[in-house]
Amino acid sequence: MSLFETLSEMIDLRSFSNLWYWIALAVMWSTLSHRILGAPFDMVHRARKYGGQPVQDLDDLVRINVNRMMFVVRSAGVWLLGLACFFLSALATLGFVLGMEIAQAVFLLVFPLSLVVLINLMTAQKVLQKEAQGEDLYKAMTTCRFLIQLLGMIFIFVTALWGMYQNLNIGPLGG
Repeated sequence: MSLFETLSEMIDLRSFSNLWYWIALAVMWSTLSHRILGAPFDMVHRARKYGGQPVQDLDDLVRINVNRMMFVVRSAGVWLLGLACFFLSALATLGFVLGMEIAQAVFLLVFPLSLVVLINLMTAQKVLQKEAQGEDLYKAMTTCRFLIQLLGMIFIFVTALWGMYQNLNIGPLGG
């Protein structure tokens, strides 16, 4: 038996039994819960604690990112929504109707990501309408982060259950 054959048998490249998939899932949710409206969440703590320039920096960064998001929504929002719906429905059909494990895995990464985008857009709209600054902005960002973390816990649990089901269904030897 060659080295390549030995390694191929030892390393399972299926989606839900691959360590890299689970690392990507953890990194994705960690990153999503750290950057709220394009600003690192530690800036909120720094602005609350020290005031002054950190408050101005946070207000400016959030204002810039909110304006960018709203510009994209106004100029190409309908097209992006249509493309996202097409992509998600294609993945769901390939994965859960036709049984492609890689499509299931990608769907379980991308679908919650689309929900996070919606949460960020709703928060951005609220910040823009209220012209939130200071404590109002901190509250909006904290609520947004809480919702993203809650969504992350739910979808990590759902993904883990589905992955365990797939691994038990296929079996330890892939057949």
